[in-house]
Amino acid sequence: MGAIAPASLPRAAARGLVTAVFALLACLVTAQPAAADQTRSAQWQLNALDAKDAWKVSTGSGVIIAVLDSGVDATHPDLAGQVLPGLDLVDGGDGRVDPVGHGTTVAGLIAGRADDNAGVAGIAPGAKILPVRVLDKLNKYDDPAVIATGIRWAVDHGATVLNLSLGGALRSDEIAEALRYAADNDVVVVACTGNIATDPSIHEVWYPAREPGVVAVAGLSGGTPPSAKPTASPNPSKAGGNGGGGLWAGSLTGPETVLTAPADNLTGARPGGGYWQVQGTSFAAPLVAATASLIRAKYPRMSAANVINRLIGTAKDLGAQGRDDRYGFGEVDPLAALREPVAEVAANPLTVAAPKTESGKPARPSAAAQKTEEGGAAPQPVSETAGLAGARQSPDAEPVGSSVTVGLVATLLILILGAAGVLARHRTRRDDRF
Repeated sequence: MGAIAPASLPRAAARGLVTAVFALLACLVTAQPAAADQTRSAQWQLNALDAKDAWKVSTGSGVIIAVLDSGVDATHPDLAGQVLPGLDLVDGGDGRVDPVGHGTTVAGLIAGRADDNAGVAGIAPGAKILPVRVLDKLNKYDDPAVIATGIRWAVDHGATVLNLSLGGALRSDEIAEALRYAADNDVVVVACTGNIATDPSIHEVWYPAREPGVVAVAGLSGGTPPSAKPTASPNPSKAGGNGGGGLWAGSLTGPETVLTAPADNLTGARPGGGYWQVQGTSFAAPLVAATASLIRAKYPRMSAANVINRLIGTAKDLGAQGRDDRYGFGEVDPLAALREPVAEVAANPLTVAAPKTESGKPARPSAAAQKTEEGGAAPQPVSETAGLAGARQSPDAEPVGSSVTVGLVATLLILILGAAGVLARHRTRRDDRF
């Protein structure tokens, strides 16, 4: 078990404290005295994502982002006035208490206040957080129905962007139906791809990030710990966009990956008014969710499908040209997403085959043809075929005939192996650890 976190400090002292955290199943918290502005200066992702320039265009004002997580400490100075009454599906309440800290960190990365030069600032400081607690005190969930209920509740209570910094190996029909409900109600859903170290037996992108239509976010490296001296990237123009470090070594990724964002050496808000250093795809996803809120605030009539299309169409290409299995479409670029022309689409490009250029990215229109303020049709998600552990049904099934017996035997074997997998992984549905 990690060291016990120091007691909460008043705001002036808390903003001079940077704590380092990393563990799989427990938090390791180390106090690091710092100058009053060290917390803000340690937020390398703000520079990497050109946040200050993006704020000149949009701050996310008027947009509600639901954070389905461990709750959010609404009393943290950096989140004062930023957190709406939400829902606690674990212990009851309005979700504005966080016994773990994970949700508070996520919320700060999204909408931490930027009205001074101290503490944590979010990418969308004008947005509001709707906390929906779905993770228990061990930072996990066992019943997918809880996640599904949280998604539906958030949609019904005004959220137009959902952040899901959680997941696991198993697909859930209940969550898939809730995600379809979100899409039908024109809501953007962002989820993390997952961490290798959380469960080494999982080698694919976590669910629900791999559900078609969800913006699955992998992590980039490139930040410098507050106590370390900066070092030059061997190839900053190719390795990781403005971050400069390439794919974070702990990030799960795969063909379902849509975007990447900074994931390591991030300084986050901690319950009680303090700060700590975190890493994980859980903390990359909120940077993309925040960017989606910037777009929704700038273009309030734009559909969720076109918000997603704008996110992927303006991303900084990394790795192989076009979309690839490591970086997806590339690193999220808030400023470009707000300014660059992108052709409209009629449906979510992550669920349908959309017209693309030779680079693999969505086609961009001429300036005269651009219609950025007109909303397109609501996205229509396509869920995977129901199956054990997310298995897909092959579209090339053999016709009924002599192969029936073999098919029945194979099906029975799959069911047995799948049931064993369910039992073995039943309690692995969790978010990534600090």
